Amino acid sequence: MHQIVTQQLDSSRRWWVLAIVVAAQFMFGVDAFVVNVAIPTIAVDLKASPAQIESVIAIYLIAYATLVVTGGRLGDIYGTRNVFLAGVLGFTATSLWCGLALSGAELIIARLAQGATAALMVPQVLATLHLLFTDETRSRAFAIYGIVLGLAGAAGFLLGGLLVTLDLAGTGWRSVFFVNVPSGLAIATAAWRIMPSVLRRSGTKLDVKGSVVLFAGLLCLIGPLLFGHDVGWAPWLWAVMAIGGAILAAFLKLEHAVARDGGMPLVDLTLLSDAAFLRGLGAALFFFIANLSFYLVMTLYMQRGLKIPPLAAGIAFIPLALAFVVASRHSGARARHRGTKVLLEGCALQIAGLAALALVAFYVDAPTPLALALTMIVFGYGQGLVMAPLSSAVLASVKPVAAGSASGMYGTTAQIGNAAGVAAIGALFFAVESLQSARAGFLVSLALFVTLVMICAAFLAWMRRASAPS
Repeated sequence: MHQIVTQQLDSSRRWWVLAIVVAAQFMFGVDAFVVNVAIPTIAVDLKASPAQIESVIAIYLIAYATLVVTGGRLGDIYGTRNVFLAGVLGFTATSLWCGLALSGAELIIARLAQGATAALMVPQVLATLHLLFTDETRSRAFAIYGIVLGLAGAAGFLLGGLLVTLDLAGTGWRSVFFVNVPSGLAIATAAWRIMPSVLRRSGTKLDVKGSVVLFAGLLCLIGPLLFGHDVGWAPWLWAVMAIGGAILAAFLKLEHAVARDGGMPLVDLTLLSDAAFLRGLGAALFFFIANLSFYLVMTLYMQRGLKIPPLAAGIAFIPLALAFVVASRHSGARARHRGTKVLLEGCALQIAGLAALALVAFYVDAPTPLALALTMIVFGYGQGLVMAPLSSAVLASVKPVAAGSASGMYGTTAQIGNAAGVAAIGALFFAVESLQSARAGFLVSLALFVTLVMICAAFLAWMRRASAPS
């Protein structure tokens, strides 16, 4: 069925379908970055604690990470169009709820629901790209995907600063969520009219037991990171995390049992024997641990440490985001000629950019937004060289029948990284800030980012060895 749809769209409207799904990815990306810029204002208005500040970002990522494999598998079973539509409409409704939240606790719950609906929407984006673009246009399609990621970052930073500063109709930070409502409705309408309908795969049903076990395991593993700082990293936190690891080990046994009984496991078990895919997931994990957490720490340093206003802080990220876009555009052509070497080059540039930021923060007592913006360009270009082709490289060896499951696993890995990074590195920043200063917290965080990027590079080199012809 997937092959029939692909053949039909090769000669007609697959590029329109690409536009629809990457528009949804753009909305998802804007939401992540726009909240980063608005979070200090949200904290003041709702009188949120440091744990609540981190939770507004991290609970969204946890909900997404724990359910995205399920969302990918639902796309395999019910068709990407149906699940995509459900996800877009749900994301639109929960964005409205976030904007109407009256307390920090309510906003956290609304963000949990928003992340859950995103888990239905976003896996269908990569699955659609993987299924529709199997010829020489694949690198171009994934380059467009990478460009959209970068534009989402630029738009999110600028839009967040503008909306918070303009305070439209007295809505303040709430407008950063309200903006998703008209966007989501437009995307859903276009998807309803243009995306092809794929019939449900007969004789298949969701592995509900596996979904519940995976959710519980990931929640136990990541959740304690949110509250470690507030409870002094009590021993019971580590016990809960260990229980999470044990549940995940039991999840794999459960999936094998489902397969033996003739069922459809939540995770396609053939993926677990694909060395290149698994090593690619390792690279993605460490890349994303240092991804969203970098923007959180950078925002906190500028607004809390340097007292830079939200709009100026948002504008400071724009050169980085534009460099990301340029790198994404370059990465497609470079990946065709140099393969995964371009990913290693991107890691090297990220490390150089982080080192430059550390020098500026160490030697300049109060760097200006312009100085920080210019310094971040190198990091942004390096990040674009990695992120744009990374998903394509990781999914390259995956068979079409497992596209949804593999995309879900990639999405889970990415968001576990993002959530763990926001929680752990955010907690580290707050701890060092309370003991010394925001500047010290920023420098310690930068050193950790460099370490994480180096580990990512090591996994990428390992993945290249698995992908090389024997």
